[in-house]
Parts: sequence; C-alpha cells; structure tokens
Amino acid sequence: MMGRDLQGRGKVPDVRAVVEDPQSVYTAIETRFCCRAFLPEPVERETIERILRTCSWSPSGSNTQPWKAYVVRGASRDALVSKVCAAHDALRDDPSLASVYQEDYPYYPSEWTSPYIERRRATGWGLYGALGIGKGDRDRMHAQHQRNYKFFDAPVGLFFTNEKVMAQGALMDTAMFVQSVMIAARGEGLHTCVQAAWNPFSSIVLPHLGAVDERLVCALSLGYADVGAAVNEYRPQREDPSVFSRWLD
Repeated sequence: MMGRDLQGRGKVPDVRAVVEDPQSVYTAIETRFCCRAFLPEPVERETIERILRTCSWSPSGSNTQPWKAYVVRGASRDALVSKVCAAHDALRDDPSLASVYQEDYPYYPSEWTSPYIERRRATGWGLYGALGIGKGDRDRMHAQHQRNYKFFDAPVGLFFTNEKVMAQGALMDTAMFVQSVMIAARGEGLHTCVQAAWNPFSSIVLPHLGAVDERLVCALSLGYADVGAAVNEYRPQREDPSVFSRWLD
C-alpha cells in the first residue's frame, strides 16, 4: 500500500501498512553475513536500482540523505580491481607506502581494548581456520586479504561516499543506508560483504569513480553467494542481548 506522489519522485510509502510476514524481516537480518565467495552469475541492473530506490527511505539527520552510491560492474569493475590489487602488492613489498595509502577517517581505534580485541582476533583466526591458513603463512594471508579487492568475485561492487563538507553524523546516516541495502539484497536472494578494506586506497578509488571532494565510507560486494565455499560456512559468534543491553524501568 503506497501513498501520494511526492513531486513526481515516486510514491510515498504508507506508514500504516502492515508487515504481513514479520518472520521474513527477521530472517533477512539473521541470514545477512559477510559473504566472501560469490558466483559469477550477473545481477540485473533493475534489481540494483530497485534496492537503491527502496533504501532511499533510510533515515538521516534532518533528511539530509548524505550518502552517495557508486555501482561498478564490467570493465570499470575489472579496471579498478587491477589498480588496487597492484597497489596492495606494492604495499606488501614496500611498507613505507603506508603513508601514501591513508583512509579518509579512522575506522578502527589506534589502541585496542577488551573485549573488542578478543572479538577481532577470534574472528580473524576463525576465518583463517575455515580456509586452512595457518598462523605465520603471510603469503596466503596476503592473497586472502587481496580477495577484498576482487570483491570476492562478486560481479557488482558498490562504493558509498559522503561529501567532505559533512560531519560525522553523515557516517552514521550512511551506515544505516548501507544496512538497508544489505537487508534489501536478502529480499532479492542476494548476499553482500560490507568492506572497509578498500578505505586506505581511496586515493585510487575516488578518482576512478569521479568522486570529487568526497570521502570513502565503505565498499560493498554484491551478488549470489557460493554457498558451497568453505569460507562461507564460517559464522562469528554474537553476544546475547544481556551482554550489551541495560534495562531501566
């Protein structure tokens, strides 16, 4: 059930609409995971456009809608993959290049504390364990990390940016938009992997996208999951709500 037309930009959703199958909403959230192996099956442009149009209703402060989304496919995708993989290899061979490849905002803390460092380590070793990568196997670790820059073979990559003039609230708004995209993708039978790994290479990514005076928030791989891949069988544990919530009645 939809509402009136909004200045010719489509129908306004009717907030009185009833979610007929609430379990599907929960299932979409619960089955979202960081997919790290995709099938080569293409994703139709109409499907991606439908996802982005629906997710335009994501919340933002004062309805600023600060997100920008860039969809890379085909030759553009492949060219960007080639450039960033080359930079990633160069960085391995010459660590001093780290000063060249800087992210636009600090995604992770400069100093880790408990319980976050333990969760991060458990996820890292759990993932490498599923792939049979042993501690100290730097070559295989590098190759697996570089899978990020190949979109884990997904046919579609999305990049989300903000204009640099925006403040930190725009990061929060864009994160909610990205979450909406991931959940909507599940409704289309698709899977995703949200990626901050691309952020240090924004000096390569942003010019490729034609993004001027913008900061890279994150990337997203989108496609059909290879459900038989061992890497996709790994699921990190989640905390019980009793750990992270407090009730004040």
